[in-house]
Amino acid sequence: MTLQNRVMPTGEIVAVPLRGAFLGNRGILHGADRTLGVARWKTQAWVTCVTKFKGRRRALMSPGKYTELFFYDEAVALAAGHRPCGECRREDYRRFIGLWREVHGQAPLADIDKALHKARVRPGRQQVRFEALAQDLPFGTFVLVDETPVVLRDTDALPFGPEGYGAPRPRPTGPVTVLTPAPTVAVLAAGYRPELHGSSASSQS
Repeated sequence: MTLQNRVMPTGEIVAVPLRGAFLGNRGILHGADRTLGVARWKTQAWVTCVTKFKGRRRALMSPGKYTELFFYDEAVALAAGHRPCGECRREDYRRFIGLWREVHGQAPLADIDKALHKARVRPGRQQVRFEALAQDLPFGTFVLVDETPVVLRDTDALPFGPEGYGAPRPRPTGPVTVLTPAPTVAVLAAGYRPELHGSSASSQS
């Protein structure tokens, strides 16, 4: 049974066999039959974790345990509205939160999660998107190009689908619809560089 636990950069949670390099947590979203209910979050602290940490092992979607969500890479996780976990990704967390406070002002973590939540999802569970010029956007930002999610790199871009990244294409210019939340884009512009999946390494810009 392919579980519905793969998160796309568009915010959708789908049932595809795509493996993930990162694990996510938004609280308990599944029932005893290991299928998702209506809820897509139970907490505003949406975190991104490593898949292996201190030898801990989990049975996926166990009753009463948080729903394990998976992301192809960190750029996908950021586009979906997650941030680094403060426990298993301590250094990334410190870097991300430090840059957030540089560009958005000092704030406790709960307020950061609240601001990020407002920037990533509408009350009806629709993803918040905005328009920007592609040439002004930093490495790791996800945008839509002809309705296809595309991650921007330094000199090119990679289209994303249910099976991962496609062949590199020219970096777009001009107005685009941005999937990555605006406050996170500002953190990327300030120097946070997300980890892309190893499948992109052979064509890395």
